[in-house]
Amino acid sequence: MATTFDRLILEPRRTDDGRSRPQTRRAPDHEAVQSPSTTLLMLLAAAGVVVYAVFLLNPGNRGDWLPYTLVIVAECVLVAHALLSMWTTLSSGWNPRDFAFHHAQERLYDLTEIIRDGAEDRPWDWQMYLEDRPVAVDVFITTYGEDVGTIRRTVEAALRMQGRHTTYVLDDGRSDEVRELAAELGARYVRRLSGGGAKAGNINHALTLAKGDCFLVLDADFVPRPEMLHETVPFFVRDDVAFVQTPQTYGNYDTVISRGAGYMQSVFYRFVQPGRNRFNAAFCVGTNVVFSRRAIDSVGGIHTDSKSEDVWTSLLLHEAGWRTVYIPMTLAVGDTPETVEAYTKQQLRWATGGFEILLTHNPLSRRRNLTMDQRIQYLVTATHYLTGIAPLLLLMVPALEIYFDLSPMNLSITPATWALYYAGFYVMQILLAFYTLGSFRWEVLLLASVSFPIYTRALVNAFLKRDQAWHVTGRKGAYRSPFAFMVPQVLVFQFLLLTTVVGLWKDLSGANATLALAWNATNTAILGVFVVIAWREGRRARAQLRAERRARHAVAPAAPATTPATPALTGGAA
Repeated sequence: MATTFDRLILEPRRTDDGRSRPQTRRAPDHEAVQSPSTTLLMLLAAAGVVVYAVFLLNPGNRGDWLPYTLVIVAECVLVAHALLSMWTTLSSGWNPRDFAFHHAQERLYDLTEIIRDGAEDRPWDWQMYLEDRPVAVDVFITTYGEDVGTIRRTVEAALRMQGRHTTYVLDDGRSDEVRELAAELGARYVRRLSGGGAKAGNINHALTLAKGDCFLVLDADFVPRPEMLHETVPFFVRDDVAFVQTPQTYGNYDTVISRGAGYMQSVFYRFVQPGRNRFNAAFCVGTNVVFSRRAIDSVGGIHTDSKSEDVWTSLLLHEAGWRTVYIPMTLAVGDTPETVEAYTKQQLRWATGGFEILLTHNPLSRRRNLTMDQRIQYLVTATHYLTGIAPLLLLMVPALEIYFDLSPMNLSITPATWALYYAGFYVMQILLAFYTLGSFRWEVLLLASVSFPIYTRALVNAFLKRDQAWHVTGRKGAYRSPFAFMVPQVLVFQFLLLTTVVGLWKDLSGANATLALAWNATNTAILGVFVVIAWREGRRARAQLRAERRARHAVAPAAPATTPATPALTGGAA
């Protein structure tokens, strides 16, 4: 079996021969998007969106003002984002790997030097060069209370990445156990005296100690693959590249929450971020990203005034004229939230950061040094989580009809006509997601429908400038019931259940079935499924706690009776 060094020796350099130079600007990572079938389906979906919008906005179809206004506001947000998302996705065929990248990648190592040093079997010792100049690379692994076993996996993998680099463990959790781990594995350990700036402050502090030309940022739960630096560092042969971002890929699809949260992100990483490349608007997502030290220094370091330091730093870099690159190649695998608590905290932090941009740094302002494409892409980022608030408005519509006989649409329209237009938007969107992802992920629709309290709270936080606490993947903490984080959903579920009962009684009394009852019953079922999932999660966690208590008692049966420490659970995602 050929080793990495064998491949360097045996594989021809394509950039040496003009006839075999990589000339295509099409990205091999996006064959699904580039196919004519996908393009046709996307165009049909776009047509369905437009027809649905025309149907809604037709004055002849307007019903009572209050429910009609709720529907129009919610659907306008959803329709606008659907169209912009498809426009971005159709632009994702552009390949950021140009001739300069391939040329630099094929000359990244000095084979004579490797043979001279006898390092053929130690790829992590190979000095990297760009245009014959040695490149110093630092690797920052940020930690804040994660499980030591999780940190160990990441540090071990980071130390074995191809290309010489220096690995730092940036421990904001101030753990002696983590310090001993870093010493054992041969990584440098950094602990700062204060926790100001959260993760961004942690990285900025490390930048005062490390002096590399580039630095890779990894969350403690993202295990990098050996080729991480090999696939990213060559982009920096161009002086205007600020960072190279790679996707967040997850390996823990074990619960409904993790599958919903993970697959929700996969659409973004597989289709939306590559499309942003075309507009020089791909933004950093906080981990699995390699920065140019010069670029970060030019904007004063990682942005510290928001918990969404990644998007804010990207925005500042784009305003300063830097170019960013995203490659949809899995180069690190980590964890997505597994519990209601972890999912809630993650989405709350992300959404608050997006709304902060909308309220304090309007990308459409003339003061922003951005291209029109970049303005539109950042406006999409800043308003994206409004699509999560839209379901709240739509939940109220059938209840208005059941209790007050207020209908959003003209009563002369038959339910079949309404369903036909409705399918043109929603069913086509589901078909498009099914085709591009390869399967139907009901967990994504579930979380998208029940997350409105999170995003509403985030909007309020951003408006009132409330500070959002920092939470990271794998941090230990005392068990808390999932219902502690979903009180609004439980209250809404109870209200919808009561409304369904009332609607059923009215329909039976009138001897006719109404669309409002079917709509409200569907909403009740969706919230009900979420409540059941939370109940099962709580039951599973309590069983785990009991098992851990029994295990401790079995290990130390003669220990004096004391109050046991609260067992810790692992969960959450950065």
